[in-house]
Amino acid sequence: MGHLDHAAFGWLSPVLSYAMAAIGAALGLRCTVRALGSRGRSRRNWLITAASALGTGIWTMHFVAMLGFGVTGTDIRYDVPLTLLSLLVAMLVVGAGVFTVGYGKDRPRALVVGGLTTGLGVASMHYLGMAALRLHGSVAYDPLLVTASVGIAVVAATAALWAALNIRSAGAVALASLVMGAAVSSMHYTGMLAVDVRVAPSTSALPGATVMQFIFPLAVGLGSYLFLTSAFVALSPAAREHTAAPPPAVVEDASAERHTRTPAS
Repeated sequence: MGHLDHAAFGWLSPVLSYAMAAIGAALGLRCTVRALGSRGRSRRNWLITAASALGTGIWTMHFVAMLGFGVTGTDIRYDVPLTLLSLLVAMLVVGAGVFTVGYGKDRPRALVVGGLTTGLGVASMHYLGMAALRLHGSVAYDPLLVTASVGIAVVAATAALWAALNIRSAGAVALASLVMGAAVSSMHYTGMLAVDVRVAPSTSALPGATVMQFIFPLAVGLGSYLFLTSAFVALSPAAREHTAAPPPAVVEDASAERHTRTPAS
């Protein structure tokens, strides 16, 4: 059995991965709150942004944490198509959960269905990403810890969606995001504790890409997307700011009406 190292760079990868999860959660929650205060195309667009932020944040958290993962006695490579598929699954399944909450008329039911869907999507992304691992040997999992990691994912997702439905202030959203980031990180490392690798030494070349060839550049790109989208959301006016002042056309029409009115003699 190979020795597993989950923090080859010390605290750097766990802390950075937690930050990615918290940022993605904050952005996703904030966009969901905006969506619930909007209608029509605006609601749909906010929900799409929320889903992409949550999915990207969770995926980036997983693979930033995997930057510090190593197994004694074997190199590690990543299957590129499977890794990209895990990102797509994260966005699509998390999106399904977010849209369920965003458009659900029965809030409690939508919360349960959305939380279950999103949590299973997070777990699917994690284990699909693990299936992309290529190494000299075999990988097995402890069923009990796998079940625990899935349970944590479902509870964390449900709690996050509940926060989106019930929390409005920026401070409360920030606190909920920190909790969500901790929950997602806990799910990841619980899943990693379930891993058992039996190394079969070999001199043959492993298929796939190294972590620095593929995972690191992609994680940096997605992390940049999260920061840029966060800036956009922070600078875009909230719905109440749109309604606080009438549109320019309304102001102009009212002004013209006052000018054409003649005083009574």
